[in-house]
Amino acid sequence: MGVSASGKSTVGTQLAQRLGVPFLEGDDLHPAANRAKMASGHPLDEADRRPWLAALTAWIRTAAGAQGGVVSCSALRRTYRDQFRRTGVNVQFLHLALDPEVAAQRIARRKGHFMPPALLDSQLETLEPLQPDEPGITVDASSTTAEILDAALRRLTRPDS
Repeated sequence: MGVSASGKSTVGTQLAQRLGVPFLEGDDLHPAANRAKMASGHPLDEADRRPWLAALTAWIRTAAGAQGGVVSCSALRRTYRDQFRRTGVNVQFLHLALDPEVAAQRIARRKGHFMPPALLDSQLETLEPLQPDEPGITVDASSTTAEILDAALRRLTRPDS
């Protein structure tokens, strides 16, 4: 979880490979209308997010619940994370925390992504960091991918362990 350009897709892909479980790029579940809205510089509202959150929740319940899995998605609000936790699956979060200036620099360098730099501020305003009672860890996303993976593998557990 984390704001745009925090490295969710890169870390998520590699974490899933290391754990030998399926990976889901959460952005792939956004309806075309959501992508178009974000690409035009408009943040999603709760009504826009509902079908996306439902699709993520269904994947967690079925695919990840059966064999484990890794999903990359913003999961900015506690209520979204609580929805994922209500699936009955041992959900754990890896919050890739990133300094806003570093995030802005990374977004500015990206090419071909639907998320424009203009929406970073709205994500930062929406972000509710992990709370002590939520299962997971927060890692500095400006660390190397290898350091982030090492921290995640040390402190997060597989559902069957």
